[in-house]
Amino acid sequence: MPADVGHIIVVDDDPSLRQMVTRYLEDNNVPTKSASNRSELNRHIAGIPPSLIILDLRLGQDDGLDLLREIRSHSDVPIIITTGHRPDEIDRIVGLELGADDYIIKPFSLRELLARVRAVLRRQEMGRAARASEPERGGYRFNGWVLERRGRKLVDPNAAPVSLSKGEYALLLAFLEAPQRPLTREHLLQATRLHEDIFDRSIDVQVLRLRRKLEVDPSAPRAIQTERGVGYVFTPSVEPF
Repeated sequence: MPADVGHIIVVDDDPSLRQMVTRYLEDNNVPTKSASNRSELNRHIAGIPPSLIILDLRLGQDDGLDLLREIRSHSDVPIIITTGHRPDEIDRIVGLELGADDYIIKPFSLRELLARVRAVLRRQEMGRAARASEPERGGYRFNGWVLERRGRKLVDPNAAPVSLSKGEYALLLAFLEAPQRPLTREHLLQATRLHEDIFDRSIDVQVLRLRRKLEVDPSAPRAIQTERGVGYVFTPSVEPF
């Protein structure tokens, strides 16, 4: 657990669950605030930015997926989504597509939730430390696109900037570092620091999101192709600079 945790926010419209989670995290030295809806969350975010948000996708009048999309439009704060049983599987998939870092299914163990909070915060801290000790330089050109590692900027062939989430950037970088070579899902999971226990098709979700940004027709991809029985291959020629 990073020494300087900051605070996290628990967003859930169930007051008893909200109180139970908040108390447990506080008892384990994780400073925690709580919110029951969008307006309360926005008030918290307007102050000191949180280190992590635990977001229930079923928020009564507020749509958790819309709230996730709104947060991701202006922030890379780590987000763990909470959902119900299997009927909510589609919501979990969409949540990951929208940029959630992890999910946990209700009813959940408080110990497991704490472990996931610590794991996400640890990955965040490791990423910050790596960027501070080794600034990224150079970049790659492919099919008229340019990825500049400094600032993590992606520019399309029309010179328009294209935003990338942390996961999308890490995945694209893994492809650009090994073009025209089949890469297994396990390799890509390692490269993007996603955990197999998060969601067994998490790499497929990340690839789908990246295709939507790179491909003319994501349903008939030409740049990122599926290698049956192996994983994926990035087909364009890549020029490092």
